[in-house]
Amino acid sequence: MTASPAHPSDDKLGSDFAKLARSAKRAGLLQRRYTYYAVRITVNVLLLAAGAVAFVLLGDSWWQLFTAVFLAVMFTQFAFIGHDAGHRQILNSRRGNNLVGQAHSAITGISYEWWVGKHNRHHANPNHEEEDPDIEIAALAFSHEQSHTKRGLFRYVAKYQAFLFFPMLLVEGVLLRVRSVQAVLRREIDSVKLEAGLLTAHILGYLIAVFLVLSPGKAVVFIVVHQGLMGVYLGCSFAPNHKGMPILAEGEKLDYLRKQVLTSRNVTGGRGVDFLLGGLNYQIEHHLFPGMPRPNLRRAQPLIREFCTQRGISYSQCGLLHSYAEVLRHLHAVGAPLRHSR
Repeated sequence: MTASPAHPSDDKLGSDFAKLARSAKRAGLLQRRYTYYAVRITVNVLLLAAGAVAFVLLGDSWWQLFTAVFLAVMFTQFAFIGHDAGHRQILNSRRGNNLVGQAHSAITGISYEWWVGKHNRHHANPNHEEEDPDIEIAALAFSHEQSHTKRGLFRYVAKYQAFLFFPMLLVEGVLLRVRSVQAVLRREIDSVKLEAGLLTAHILGYLIAVFLVLSPGKAVVFIVVHQGLMGVYLGCSFAPNHKGMPILAEGEKLDYLRKQVLTSRNVTGGRGVDFLLGGLNYQIEHHLFPGMPRPNLRRAQPLIREFCTQRGISYSQCGLLHSYAEVLRHLHAVGAPLRHSR
């Protein structure tokens, strides 16, 4: 079903985004999708349970590396649901969404409350220097201004960041867990006891299960494969969204609609990509309406693209592989001055 176009009378009412929001609401795009999420969560739980059963039945075998790959995919799918809960896409109440998010964080081992706070700052100011935590990464430079601030090892990494980007994603999953533990220890979150309990249960349960079933050598390899691939999967899901899109300098101001659209990139590719990227491929729609349920983003896409076209607002989208090429091209260009300097 294609969303209906903006109503003509909206042209005289409010800002551009207000007009778009009214059109989205009239099309029913902001309505909750309870059945979708009930089915999605149930399927995820059943698949995770199947992976756990396979892990136990296979025992101390190198075939467990296939289980590690499968569980890396499932942990990331759980993280996608946690993401949706953090944006209150699933249920009407904040408490209900938080319960869903916390339950999924117990599986992924990533602090839900810390991640939501960080992610909300990103949504408020995407690709905005000094304000978006997603482009404030010590080992990477996303603008020439950032590249000139790098020193020591980080400067060397920034020089060749296009070549090192995907290998670095192998540690992304571990870094998210480390940062989660730090957030709890530093009391950067409100629910310290709850988050500490969930993280402790995850870490102990995970390590006990792996070392109980596998010999030490196989257990270490299993963990490396599982955690490494989860990091790559997460990184490949988030990287195409904003990397290589315009960076807003400190003090640069845009209205909400343009700030979200001009700094975001959609990834095309049909329902297979929808599943693979957890709906994050509709990044423009998601950034404009963070609370819009994931399955509605596909329906919202033609409405929003047409709305932007009518107003001369650049609407960026490309295929999955092309999006990664754009990311690497941008990183390579940003690192060029460092490679050419003495």
